[in-house]
Amino acid sequence: MSVPFAGSGPVRVLEVESAAYRRAFELFLAGTDEKEDIEARLVRLVEGLGRRRVFLDVGAGEGRTTARLAPYFERTVAVEPSAAMREALRRTCPGAAVLAEPVDGAEPGVRADLVLVSHVLYYLPEEEWPGILDRVFGWTAPGGTLLVLLQDPDNACMRMVRHFTGARFDLRTAARRLVARQAERVADWSMETVGNAYRTADPREALATAEFMINVPGLKDLDPLPSRAGLAAYVDEHFARPDGTYAIGHAHDVVRIRRAPDPAG
Repeated sequence: MSVPFAGSGPVRVLEVESAAYRRAFELFLAGTDEKEDIEARLVRLVEGLGRRRVFLDVGAGEGRTTARLAPYFERTVAVEPSAAMREALRRTCPGAAVLAEPVDGAEPGVRADLVLVSHVLYYLPEEEWPGILDRVFGWTAPGGTLLVLLQDPDNACMRMVRHFTGARFDLRTAARRLVARQAERVADWSMETVGNAYRTADPREALATAEFMINVPGLKDLDPLPSRAGLAAYVDEHFARPDGTYAIGHAHDVVRIRRAPDPAG
């Protein structure tokens, strides 16, 4: 089995604002079980919250998850710096207040009962993670919950990313350090790994999705860029299955931190 029509030359660098990025993202969404699985888990978590006044979605993207959770809350605020994503977000979740600033510059002006930070840290330098995580934890209301999602650094997708770009994203270490820094304000916390996978029977779609997956911010700085043929060979070697389909595992680390209630009540 081999990926046909891989072409020559380097992989594409997909800018978040571009139509090519959106098409690749939609292709990924069509083949992954992530959204339905993660959203179902989020709904169960939301249903168990003691209060549901404000939902703050940091890095809301196109707004599918925002719209799924917003009906449970009295008010929804979304932070999304991408203009293209904000356009989709406003269509998907018209009742949300939308902030255009990036997370390090946003001022939501709320304390939220749920703060969701899903797949945001990839786009921020790792040395900025401590300040960013402290910042979003500060937006969490006393008794509220901060939820941070990022791919498990040792899953199949991230091994591919590391192979081609050298990048590694480790939420586990960052979460432990956050809890240690904020110990007096943390009531309890947990971390679990949730298995997810992208699947397709089309080898060209498998290659296009792999190209999307390795488009981490550091990709554009590589010289030379990884070759498209090299990526196709990697996809064949690591993701092809005996039944002729392709499967790319992209398990997630899910960190839940509950802020201690206000002693004054």
